[in-house]
Amino acid sequence: MANDKDFFDITSAPKALSADQSSRQKRYFISMMIRTVCFILTVILPSPFRWVALLGAVALPYFAVVIANAGRESFSAGADISDENPRSLS
Repeated sequence: MANDKDFFDITSAPKALSADQSSRQKRYFISMMIRTVCFILTVILPSPFRWVALLGAVALPYFAVVIANAGRESFSAGADISDENPRSLS
């Protein structure tokens, strides 16, 4: 089996899971801090702006989860490396 050519592209390896989880936690924490500011602004601001801040505080958790969960399934360029002379069945 010395003729078999296996190609491995080490640069297309994904980030470590611990680093990925850390970046997700940071994104989620920042989003929740923005939500907390929206709740505080709901109490402080006058009526027309109060509703905008309340809408932000209510809608932000959905977007925070979507943004925090994005990223692990992305692929970098160079992930598809193929042999110039692929093996055939015939």
